[in-house]
Amino acid sequence: MNEYRDYGTQVAQWAESISEQLDQHGLQEKLVRRLEEVQALSASVIHGNASEEEIELLRQTAQSLYDEADKLIQDAARGEHNENHRMKSIEPGKHTLPPLPYPYDALEPAISAEIMRLHHDRHHKTYVDGLNKAELMMKKARETNNFELLKHWEREAAFHGSGHYLHTLFWEVMAPGGRGRPEGELLKQLEKDFGSFESFKKHFSEAAKQVEAVGWALLVWSPRSRRLEVLQAEKHQNLTQWDTIPLLVLDVWEHAYYLQYTTNRASYVENWWNVVNWPHVAGRFEAARKLVWPAF
Repeated sequence: MNEYRDYGTQVAQWAESISEQLDQHGLQEKLVRRLEEVQALSASVIHGNASEEEIELLRQTAQSLYDEADKLIQDAARGEHNENHRMKSIEPGKHTLPPLPYPYDALEPAISAEIMRLHHDRHHKTYVDGLNKAELMMKKARETNNFELLKHWEREAAFHGSGHYLHTLFWEVMAPGGRGRPEGELLKQLEKDFGSFESFKKHFSEAAKQVEAVGWALLVWSPRSRRLEVLQAEKHQNLTQWDTIPLLVLDVWEHAYYLQYTTNRASYVENWWNVVNWPHVAGRFEAARKLVWPAF
């Protein structure tokens, strides 16, 4: 029976540790009954009053406590990380290249590993560097009160900043194997604003194919008109419609497809639909549609 007493003591100490961890995240009340059950069963085992069934019940209850507490603590840790990340501000000239959320070859055959490596590591990095330089030069202009070259650096910031932010979103709205079709509220809104998902997809695809020279196709949410819209952008920043929030973007600069598709932009656009990450788009939509501007 000594081994059971030792086991009961270990479980009681472990439960105290779990209680402290939960308390650090403000979660103790969520599992207070489970903690009390473990402590009561542990005490019975420690005092030698427990039956075999009660010892087994302690094992099961302790395992349940572990599983539930682990999930709560992990979810809280992720939430705190996301909140810290959300609240983080970036000083002028301190932008960094975000990592790809998947391996270079994860989007094949729609987009080759060679293109992804070149596109992300070289082209996106160029926009990050260009934005940082422009911000630092404008900071210097403020500090020296010399705005002679301000027009140039504002243009550089618009071009490279838009390139950086759109590419960051571009990587996020794709996923290995795609995610089929949109669901839920996003699908309902697409059907309301475009007639059907197929009609939206045709509109978006044609917008991408017909971008003059190089640029983007974008699905955006307009807080002002309270509806979804499809836009084109030349380069990154031209033809922008202010007051809208990008939800889904497609890069149709030649560096995004030429090595694989050469001049056949249409095939690239059609195959791209196979890697769209609709859950991510839906998440952006849910956040964006909470914004309500007066309608004019």
